[in-house]
Amino acid sequence: MTKLQHLVAAECVRLADFLDTLPASQWNAMSLCEKWRVREVIAHLTMPARYTPERFATEIADSGGDFTVMSDRVAARDGSLPVETLIAGLRSEAMQTFAPPGGGYEGALNHVVIHGLDVTMALGVARVATDDAVRSVLDQLAWHGGAANFGRDLSDVRLVATDFDWSVGTGRSMIGPAADLALFICNRKVQLADHAHHGG
Repeated sequence: MTKLQHLVAAECVRLADFLDTLPASQWNAMSLCEKWRVREVIAHLTMPARYTPERFATEIADSGGDFTVMSDRVAARDGSLPVETLIAGLRSEAMQTFAPPGGGYEGALNHVVIHGLDVTMALGVARVATDDAVRSVLDQLAWHGGAANFGRDLSDVRLVATDFDWSVGTGRSMIGPAADLALFICNRKVQLADHAHHGG
């Protein structure tokens, strides 16, 4: 197993451990994903545990080839599954070894970390993702072109993490916890300290 694959598997388990402690009512709380409650986010995240590539292709075809339409439909449907089933999905080997086509394990790590943050941040609790995992996701988003997938232009901003040593870019400084920076790049609504650039 590669280091990244280990990280993906570990993050799935960490998120599952956290969800084990979640009161039933909080599964119906809204997440940072527009329109999705916690249960829909986890249903979406754990699709690889329930859908073979063939079934996935069928779902996409049934949605006119539109991934967003498919995601919304499947999340709405699978969000009604028992929470035990959704948590078991995170612990499954299928989920922990899944690398999305074109995204690889970087994409898989991004997926589990960002959607985990969509849940924990919305519930007002500390992130479960490790510094290692969040740093890896930030690197992927900021250095390897991941930001473009979310329509986020980072050309004139400097992002600075406050909870470990990480920064990128030049220009206006946006300062905050690493998790907030990752969510900002992914176009979630978060509050960052915004400092105009004064040379230096």
